[in-house]
Amino acid sequence: MSGKKFHLGWFMNFTPDEWREPFGQGGQPWDGQFYIEMARALERACFDYIMIEDKLMVSETYGGSREGGLRSGVMAPKHDPVPLAVAMGMATQRLGVIATMSTLGYPPFLLARLASTVDSLTQGRFGWNVVTSAEDLAAQNFGLEKLPSREQRYAMAEEYMEVVGKLLDSWDADAVVLDREAGVYADHNKIHPINHKGEFFKVRGPLNTVRSPQGRPIYVQAGASPRGRDFAARHADSIVSVASGVASMKEFRDDIRARAVAAGRDPDTIKILFCVTPTVAETEEEAHTKHKRMLNAPHFIDDMLASVSAITDIDFAKFDLDKPLPERLVTNGEQGSLDKFQQHGSGKTLRQLVVDGAGGIVSSVELIGTPDSVAARMEEVMAEVGGDGFLITTPVLRVSRRYVVDITDGLIPALQKRGLTRTEYAHKTLRENLLAF
Repeated sequence: MSGKKFHLGWFMNFTPDEWREPFGQGGQPWDGQFYIEMARALERACFDYIMIEDKLMVSETYGGSREGGLRSGVMAPKHDPVPLAVAMGMATQRLGVIATMSTLGYPPFLLARLASTVDSLTQGRFGWNVVTSAEDLAAQNFGLEKLPSREQRYAMAEEYMEVVGKLLDSWDADAVVLDREAGVYADHNKIHPINHKGEFFKVRGPLNTVRSPQGRPIYVQAGASPRGRDFAARHADSIVSVASGVASMKEFRDDIRARAVAAGRDPDTIKILFCVTPTVAETEEEAHTKHKRMLNAPHFIDDMLASVSAITDIDFAKFDLDKPLPERLVTNGEQGSLDKFQQHGSGKTLRQLVVDGAGGIVSSVELIGTPDSVAARMEEVMAEVGGDGFLITTPVLRVSRRYVVDITDGLIPALQKRGLTRTEYAHKTLRENLLAF
């Protein structure tokens, strides 16, 4: 084993907690305190960042109705991640906070201004999860009937990133002079309009916010298609991936690194975190029993299919649970998530696709056992993949305080004992901590 340190993140969303479970918090976390406590626990465990997913609609895909998602609280209600990121960031000192913001929902100027402001409020620990949104229902909340094609969405996103980058650089690093004797706060010669005129956007600039501690926030992305991988390799500081086993994880990382080199970037500056859903307990038997109990919960299949339907824009309620999917499905939604879920050609029934993958779309490799055995498996996997770390989550991104403690007080000490994760933060900003190893 290499014993090489790897990075850790957590992937969640601002939805109800595991409100139906015996150790849930009852589905009323809307003041954010539950998640602020969670952020503090993750900081105590020295995670790199916590990342908040988001969607901009109430899904009606599953069963052709709002009922499925709202009944279970899987895809809605879902509150805005940015204020929560601020609250979590201001309650911690070193943990990075990543908020999902869609290029569909924000003009570039507003997003750049917001990101700069939050990076200042968190003293250089903010990140932006870059998404284009992949649901027609979301598009209909912003004056469109349907989403543009995936290719056009990426073309727009490329220009969007260019504009945001120019805006974040519109204040030179030394623009604020604070010369009290001369009465000069900022040197106007060091603050520049960008005068961008492109195919999709026309923005004058400059920002009216000072340059933030990181200059620009960390960019996180989750591109899985070839076009998405190119986009992520060009722009992302950290990439979220869900692969199908260790070989697939290694292929994805090697491919991204090759694309980064082709784009003129140092691949070591991109940290790829693979989603996993560890189940830990005091014994192997208890861990497998706990995992099986989750899979056999009466609401698990419905929750998962409602979630998969929402993100892929395909109604899985219309397929027989006990038969294989009839064909390879395609979508203008999240095709990478769909491919990971459907495992075309496997011969598995829809029920098996859900159960065998513990949700099918969120776990790259199975991790079930005692803290020490799971830590050992994580070490093996990272040694084979080559890096860079794991993004811990749950099948539908919901969480309970009990699960957080399982990880922060069970799994993390086992990883730290093996020298695999940090025991203290070496730096103040998120970018510095991501680049520390």
